[in-house]
Amino acid sequence: MNVEKLFEMQEALDRHIEEKHGLQNTDLIENKILALLVELGELANETRCFKFWSLKGPAAKETILAEYVDGVHFILSLGIACEFRDTVKDMTDGLDKGQEPTAMFITLYRDIVLFDQERTKSAYRQVFKNYLALGNLLGFSGEDIERAYVDKNQINYDRQKQGY
Repeated sequence: MNVEKLFEMQEALDRHIEEKHGLQNTDLIENKILALLVELGELANETRCFKFWSLKGPAAKETILAEYVDGVHFILSLGIACEFRDTVKDMTDGLDKGQEPTAMFITLYRDIVLFDQERTKSAYRQVFKNYLALGNLLGFSGEDIERAYVDKNQINYDRQKQGY
């Protein structure tokens, strides 16, 4: 996965959105953190990994991947806003697969809240690393993630043009 390419695409999308909505001088970090938490919940809902009471299986893999890359958008956007994008080079090597999905979701919620409290490079790196590990745990390769991100990035531009 070419993380730098994704950062460049996200930076262009963020700039487009901020200019279109007159937000160039607005601190959007808290909004992006909340958006990431919401997207993480939507992803968990599609995996259904925590729904012990239900016999219904997870959504289709492509649906889960689409939800997953929504979170990637906000993680990249936070890295840009906080000027932390240089801290995540070579993050795709040696990802932890040891946790069950439910435990990884809970870990990520904690990581995101800690990042909100600290706003440090190490806290950002932990969010990014564990989000990539979650993707790995869900069966997504770096290539899957990059492809889905590029597709969703275009959808996000199209939505902006349509007044989303």
